[in-house]
Amino acid sequence: MPLGFLTRNLRYKLLALASAFMLWGVAHGTADIERGFDIPVVFSGLPDSLVIIEQNSDVVNVRMRGSRAGLRRMTVEGPEYLVDVSGARAGRANFEVDLTRMEFPRGTRDVSRSPSNLIVTFEPRASRVVRVRPEISGEPAEGFAVEGVDLSPTEVRIEGARSEVRRRGEVVTEAIDVGGLEETVTREVKVSLTRPNVWLVGDEPIEARIRIKPANVARKR
Repeated sequence: MPLGFLTRNLRYKLLALASAFMLWGVAHGTADIERGFDIPVVFSGLPDSLVIIEQNSDVVNVRMRGSRAGLRRMTVEGPEYLVDVSGARAGRANFEVDLTRMEFPRGTRDVSRSPSNLIVTFEPRASRVVRVRPEISGEPAEGFAVEGVDLSPTEVRIEGARSEVRRRGEVVTEAIDVGGLEETVTREVKVSLTRPNVWLVGDEPIEARIRIKPANVARKR
């Protein structure tokens, strides 16, 4: 191809090329796209007498369609899916996911959602006082032993799902490290609860007095 053809009216050709790129950019920026979002599920109005022990999902995955700007606002605003459970009773309940109650950014619309229903299990709430047992880890210094551990308080109140609370006769502290100890020390420890549906009433730490004695006079705890 002759070089003259390429350079002829070069200014107009470059202007046309720039205009084409600009139009492509505008079209690309305004074209609708789709994107998925995980919207957290938030329960409101839970009666004091109930505990939620199970739910099939803690998020609603929503597939949204709209402009890039609208979907960007969706990310920034971080909406929540609210479920009113004020009328709940013990047992399993089914709540239909209704996105018409939500306000999405202008220029966006929902295409699909998952799950379509939230299945939630409620259980009566209960509480009881249980004893606290110390959990020891490590070994004292050579020639020494743990004579005993004195806790204050020795009992705490737990609360939660009735089935879990009823089967708990005691709780344990977090691990108390006695490694290398040569004398009696006092430390603050917390109660360790591994079940998600049971919690401690109050968050005051437990005072643990670890009694250390020479091994030859140590007594069993």
